[in-house]
Amino acid sequence: MTVLGDGPPTLYDPGPVPGPGGWPVTYEQVATGSLPVVEQLLVPRLSAGLRLHGEYQGSGFTEPKYIARRGDGQVVQLSRLLHLVASSVDGVRDTESIAHRVSARFGREVSGENIRYLVEKKLEPLGVTVPEGQESDEVDAPRSDLLLALKGHRVIFDERRTARIARMFAWLHRPVVVAAVLLTTVAMDVWLFGFFGAIEPVLEVLDQPVLILIVFALTVASLVFHEFGHASACTYGGARPGCIGCGIFLIWPSMYTDVTDVYRIGRGGRIRTDLGGVYFNVVFMLGMAGLYFATGEPFFLAAVYLGHFEILEQLMPAVRLDGYYILGDLAGVPDLYGKIKPILLGLVPGRKGRAARKEVAGLKKSARTIVAAWVLTMVPLIIGEMGYALWNLPRIIATMTRSMVEQFSGTGSAFADGKVVEGLVGVLGCLMLLIPMGGVVYLSVKIGGRILRAVKRSTAGRPRLRVALCAVLLAGLTGLSYAWTSGLTPQPLPKKPPIAPILQPGVSTEEPQPRQATTPDGNASTSDQDASDDPAGTGPGAVPPSAAGRSAGSGAPTPGTSTGASASASPAPSATAPGSVPGGSSRGPASPTQGTSAAPEPSSPGTGAGPSTPLSSPTPSESISPSPTEATEAPSPPPASGSPGAS
Repeated sequence: MTVLGDGPPTLYDPGPVPGPGGWPVTYEQVATGSLPVVEQLLVPRLSAGLRLHGEYQGSGFTEPKYIARRGDGQVVQLSRLLHLVASSVDGVRDTESIAHRVSARFGREVSGENIRYLVEKKLEPLGVTVPEGQESDEVDAPRSDLLLALKGHRVIFDERRTARIARMFAWLHRPVVVAAVLLTTVAMDVWLFGFFGAIEPVLEVLDQPVLILIVFALTVASLVFHEFGHASACTYGGARPGCIGCGIFLIWPSMYTDVTDVYRIGRGGRIRTDLGGVYFNVVFMLGMAGLYFATGEPFFLAAVYLGHFEILEQLMPAVRLDGYYILGDLAGVPDLYGKIKPILLGLVPGRKGRAARKEVAGLKKSARTIVAAWVLTMVPLIIGEMGYALWNLPRIIATMTRSMVEQFSGTGSAFADGKVVEGLVGVLGCLMLLIPMGGVVYLSVKIGGRILRAVKRSTAGRPRLRVALCAVLLAGLTGLSYAWTSGLTPQPLPKKPPIAPILQPGVSTEEPQPRQATTPDGNASTSDQDASDDPAGTGPGAVPPSAAGRSAGSGAPTPGTSTGASASASPAPSATAPGSVPGGSSRGPASPTQGTSAAPEPSSPGTGAGPSTPLSSPTPSESISPSPTEATEAPSPPPASGSPGAS
């Protein structure tokens, strides 16, 4: 008879009869309660959102690799056998059915026990399948905590909208269109940098707060258009793009496009997808140049100028930007940073070195060459940058703190005075300061934590080695602290006027006055006394009148024109003549009786002299101050503030 589920047994049938959904038993087994224990077959399930992208085309590995992407965005590499098992899992087949299917496709006999082992020991730890007994399909699998990876993902365009946008711009990747775009870009750059002058539009933008906000908005638009280039290139190559989102990369907000599906197309399609973002930056710059010719507004050319720097930044292979993925696809290795450890350990003799060399041996010769050259270049560069940052840490903190205090106070003052536009631009400047500071703190904490965890793991069970490493670390920190506090490290930069005053409202644009040097007895130094004894500024250590400064409204200083430098060298304060500006050039007509000079005040173009007093410029002999002998015999009265040094 057959026991079906929890139903009553059929007592009138004493023989074993197999039936669907049950197992054969005898009457005596049912009567005595000694039913056989039958092991239930495992029915594995894939985790939620898992996608199998197939074989990694153009791989740099000697053995074929297969790509799978979990629902949380983590990409994992599978062997051919694991990929066959995962592709046979549908939530209905048990391990025996999966074994028959895999055996037929793999070419070798695989048992149900083999399938169970692969599912429980290989696929579940990777988050590909759901653990047995779990009701939900969501898995909590470990993720690779990449230091130089995008954090805090937020979706902006879902897959459906991204696919629609990609199809809209896919025609721009046709070879004829690409050639036309590149030739037009070369002509634009020759005109912009060779004839027009690329920096002039930037200077005009810096002079107007509203234009800075417009250029910032255009820069954000170029970032979005950059991602459209990746998605459209992915579609043009025959792959399916994912979503477009944003996150935090290192210390800056950044955008990303999920193009994991390109791993199943050829290497040429992947490189086209990698270059698609930079290519669309070029298309965007051509659009901005066209708007300039249509409107004549210079801020469009400023956006073109800044777009060149965005392209150069994207092509850097040091961090996970477009250049990094271009190099990885050329080598056929999706994660270059993951090969740093085995390549470096492969240089160490012993068991660990042999294991690391075995892992690197899984790469093709061309891939090993590219990856090894990248590792041996990047590791010294990263170490050098970290050491340089630690050496200059005090000046970095002091300079950033000073700049932040001035920025916040100036922005608050702008809003308090009712200058809304200046205040909004100041807020932009505050963000440009806060984001790098937050990024520095974040990277410092992450790097420090990783170093401590690595030291803890490597010294587990080895107390002597741990004590030795702690002593070396303490000695290094002590020496670095002594260098910081004793002045061996570079001092903070002196205060300078802002390059873009619009971004720093309320911050003084004047050069800071140097401190007056004093001798131990409290008197002025020799150079200061010489300057006070020489009103004309011709003594030792003084600045010649011709180099003292530029008069207002003129391109170069002229004899007899008062300057701030010469006025500060006068021996005593003097009364300001009517119509003159203390420490600057005279704004009114020169008067024959102005000041205490016996001769009329000479004027030059740009000093503000009126047409009613046409005076010729003095000859060099007239503008030279009296010799020291003459000054001793007949000391002249101190010159007026409007014309120090004029005779």
